[in-house]
Amino acid sequence: MTKAPYILKAPTRQSTSVVFASPHSGRDYPWSFLRQTVLDERAIRSSEDAFVDLLFDSAPDHGAPLLAATAPRAFIDVNRSADELDPALIEGVRKTTHNPRVTSGLGVIPRVVANGRSIYRGKMTLDDARGRLRDYWRPYHDRLKLLLDATQAAHGEAILIDCHSMPHEAIDSIGTSKAPHPQIVLGDRFGAAADQYVVDRIEAAFAAAGLRVARNSPFAGAYTAQHYGRPSKGQHVIQVEIDRSLYMNERLVRPSGSFQAFQSRMRSIIAEICEIGRRDKMPLAAE
Repeated sequence: MTKAPYILKAPTRQSTSVVFASPHSGRDYPWSFLRQTVLDERAIRSSEDAFVDLLFDSAPDHGAPLLAATAPRAFIDVNRSADELDPALIEGVRKTTHNPRVTSGLGVIPRVVANGRSIYRGKMTLDDARGRLRDYWRPYHDRLKLLLDATQAAHGEAILIDCHSMPHEAIDSIGTSKAPHPQIVLGDRFGAAADQYVVDRIEAAFAAAGLRVARNSPFAGAYTAQHYGRPSKGQHVIQVEIDRSLYMNERLVRPSGSFQAFQSRMRSIIAEICEIGRRDKMPLAAE
């Protein structure tokens, strides 16, 4: 029996236009999948945004829903388009136009995890791939769309915070002695997915908590930001990437000794972000 494809933590009353989603923190590994993979438990979890759902779990306390995928990213990536199928992994899939994500093995059904390590010995069937899309990808996005539509209907807008984490090594090389590496990267697809006012307020919330923030480099936002970000229609998406070294042991995939302190820090940031979505806080649109 397929487990629930997502967990929705809803507030008693949604009092803000902000919605939080965690697409990559799922850790329900199907036994059939674990029998297919050539990787050990630690390696298969290396691309997981481990514990991100826990970092954002106070969102309902501030009037915002939190949607979290339960399936792991190595099994299915709900932050990819459903048609990003990899012909090198899935039998019967035809090669189409060049897609760098698919070519690198990071399609909707990933072929590799972090550092390009192969997940499988051989190929899977197209029916298996379609089953994962049906049982996990589609229910997650159906629920996400319902949340955004309902939020926009009730509040006149929707602000989706797409919650992620990034390996420390992915950003460690960015910094210099004069400008240390960022600890938070906000992705709005260079303004295409969210209004600047919204992104400015989110950046200010993280900066006020003493965190270094960058925008769109090296992560500008993927499928969720591209598909749902429609700022001209009052629907904003901001991808938030958090340096994993702030709260976890990346090698062991375990919370570090600083996890609780950082989680507490995140609670104040989440409260500030939720304030952005109060109706009386938004600037009036130009006539």
